[in-house]
Amino acid sequence: MPRSELTVDLGAVRRNAQTLRRALEGSQLWAVVKADAYGHGAVDVAGAALGEGAAALCVATVPEALELRDEFPIARILVMGPASNREIADAREAKLELAIGHEEIPDGVPVHLKLDTGMGRWGLAELPTPSADVVGIMSHLATADTDAAFAEQQIQRFADATASYSHLTRHLANSAAALRLPAASFDAARCGVALYGLSPFGEDPAKDGLEPALLWRSELAQVKQLAPGESTGYGRRFVAERQTWIGIVPVGYADGFRRDLTGTKVRVAGEPRPVVGTISMDALAVELDRELPVGTPVTLLGQGVLAEDHARVAGTINYEIVCGIRSDPRRTRRTVIDA
Repeated sequence: MPRSELTVDLGAVRRNAQTLRRALEGSQLWAVVKADAYGHGAVDVAGAALGEGAAALCVATVPEALELRDEFPIARILVMGPASNREIADAREAKLELAIGHEEIPDGVPVHLKLDTGMGRWGLAELPTPSADVVGIMSHLATADTDAAFAEQQIQRFADATASYSHLTRHLANSAAALRLPAASFDAARCGVALYGLSPFGEDPAKDGLEPALLWRSELAQVKQLAPGESTGYGRRFVAERQTWIGIVPVGYADGFRRDLTGTKVRVAGEPRPVVGTISMDALAVELDRELPVGTPVTLLGQGVLAEDHARVAGTINYEIVCGIRSDPRRTRRTVIDA
């Protein structure tokens, strides 16, 4: 028995791409597949996104881009993070495009100048006169998911700064802006989290027509009854007040089920059940309402168990929940479907 199984549904990725393209109303969709496509598998997701009309792929590093270049020899690939001199040479040879947020612009490689319009991170304070190697101008929204008023200020700053460069590809929008701030679309939108069916607003993804693409399942490996006063897990954080059935699931924080997810709910035999006690490296406990057999399916994520709900319990965001799931084949079986 594998400790757990991850299933990535590329059909859901395709449908989310369709939803985003409809929202963009003619602007290009650029698929953000950095960090192994937020844990979903960069090569698989990139292929699905390109097949559904994405015009480019976006990653954080040159090595990420080179892996994709091996699989997609003619795709447009933008590296959004900084690159060393050696990596710039590799990018030039592989025909990658680079985001540049500093004054030194490399020669012989297509460049997107990154303007800081309010993110306060990577980016130029002002745009230099674009050289022949500049093919795009970009910026990054800081609050598209939380503060529309500030996002509108950034959109206007970007529009004003790039008004003379409409012949270049201008891109600003992320998933949140693509879905709810149409003025941010410009020529292209770099969409990541929504492509995977995760809400950029921390809400139910269905509210924006999104479908989670990741399913994470395990099963009950042991079932026992606690008497009143007995506990489960380190630190005796859960002490039974009455006769209580407990199911032990062979997944823990070494697999990416975080230690701060105590109190969240998973589905056991299709029913929501609370995670109780301290989550350990290799196991977690769920409180059951009755005795169930060993081998009963447990859904840790997907099929109604939302990353957004886990994130609220952990005090984080859904991005971190899915990026933290580990697909080490020695512990987890990973499958890809296209349903």
